[in-house]
Amino acid sequence: MRSVSLTILLSGVLLASCGHKAERNPNAFVESSIGDARRLNPIIANDSASGTINDQVFNGLVKYDKDIKLIGDLAERWAVSPDGKTITFHLRKGVKWHDGVEFTAEDCLFTYQKLMDPKVATPYSSSYMDVLKAEVVDRYTFRVTYKEPFSPALESWGMGMIPKHVLEGKDINTDPFNRHPIGTGPYRFKEWLAGQKIVLQANDDYFEGRPNIDEFIYRIITDSSTMFQELLSGGVDMMGLNPIQYLRKSETRRIRENYRKFRYPANVYTYMGYNLTSKLFTDKGVRQALNYAIDRQSIIDGILLGLGRPCTGPFSYVSWAYNPNVKSYAYDPERARRMLREAGWKDTDGDGVLDKNGRPFRFTILTNQGNSERIHAAEIIQQNFKKVGIDAGIRVMEWQAFLEQIDKRSFDAIILGWGMGRDPDLYDIWHSSKTKKGEYNFVGYKNPEVDKLLVDGRRTFDIEMRKKIYYRIHEILAEEQPYAFLYVPDAIPIVHKRFKGIEPAPLGIRHNFIKWYVPKNRMEW
Repeated sequence: MRSVSLTILLSGVLLASCGHKAERNPNAFVESSIGDARRLNPIIANDSASGTINDQVFNGLVKYDKDIKLIGDLAERWAVSPDGKTITFHLRKGVKWHDGVEFTAEDCLFTYQKLMDPKVATPYSSSYMDVLKAEVVDRYTFRVTYKEPFSPALESWGMGMIPKHVLEGKDINTDPFNRHPIGTGPYRFKEWLAGQKIVLQANDDYFEGRPNIDEFIYRIITDSSTMFQELLSGGVDMMGLNPIQYLRKSETRRIRENYRKFRYPANVYTYMGYNLTSKLFTDKGVRQALNYAIDRQSIIDGILLGLGRPCTGPFSYVSWAYNPNVKSYAYDPERARRMLREAGWKDTDGDGVLDKNGRPFRFTILTNQGNSERIHAAEIIQQNFKKVGIDAGIRVMEWQAFLEQIDKRSFDAIILGWGMGRDPDLYDIWHSSKTKKGEYNFVGYKNPEVDKLLVDGRRTFDIEMRKKIYYRIHEILAEEQPYAFLYVPDAIPIVHKRFKGIEPAPLGIRHNFIKWYVPKNRMEW
């Protein structure tokens, strides 16, 4: 995934340990996911598990610092032309790929070419489609010229670079590289046991200095209760707590003495997306009625235990593009019933389920295994819908099978989450052209005004003008409800106190991970 831009949060972002303490390096960091990674290649990865690994293995030309300001990564510095159309990147010299070959501007050009190759299943091509020319000026200079000024241009070059000498002439979609990656990042790939774990080793030659932690182990554990039990047993280094764990189960003396908890606003939101090709959801009035039928506050109070806020649209309230004045949908089941009647949905046979033209209002809400908040939210929504005459089933699927359903557009409604980039560009999620397999507009949303606004937002640099554009996008999506926007949860991670050097910042706590360390007197289990 791009470390500075859009990140899909299809997994629960729950973290846990390996559990086999005897096999562990005492200077190792172990985290876990409820789902395995899919592809360890940043230009085609579209899930959070892959993104977590790719962020340790690959680098972009730029990245965000702790204060959410863009700084150089593989690029030492850059220059932007007066007309805003050309960026010249001056690359670091002597950076090595993990196989010892030097990183050069040829790799930047190759990465761009693959992002624009129609045969490559990347969801990120739209960020580069306005590039008029990409060129190698010399071994350490890469230049990009745009057709029009493009406001997210610099951020887009946070995309992880891939090695030309390894992948040239290969099928990027299927090459074994995707399971045995070679990057420039702080950690080198060591092994991947499917469905079990991914192991990375510190890169001794990393250009910013060798990471202090020797190993990064990513363990796949599909049950959050099991993860927490491992926390209690002393084998977990870090995990994302759920609200009950944060407020209650982690308040023991042992946890307080050995772990450090954090809470900060997250630039993410959870939603229920409708398959807009289904006749059940083509009517905007019906989607609005469904929104009035959902008791969001019950979800926030009962499931998040207050550790979150209602969501009104495609931006978290921490974003400068968030519109505080958009239409809201207070819980109003009577209004929902009235709107459904007006749309022609009535219980003509007395079975308690609304029907229209002989078709009952019946569908399935799909979500992923291991994320208890989403599962419980689905259960509340199911009961909410039952009160207004809608029969909603729930299906919880294993992670990889769940992603396959999304790729195939084989769902009625899905509960998922988005983690947003710091730039509010939403082209990849909402533009009507981004509906191909592997792309992010999998609900099939189409609106000509939104399409135009998304393009305008990319070509406008004035922050106040951009704000007006994204406020309008927020307003339209809140009105049309292609998603039922549910809630914005807080980030509530917990980290073992033996890890030092953690520095909370606006970007979060992971921005300086290579500087985390374990004092020698704390390397015990």
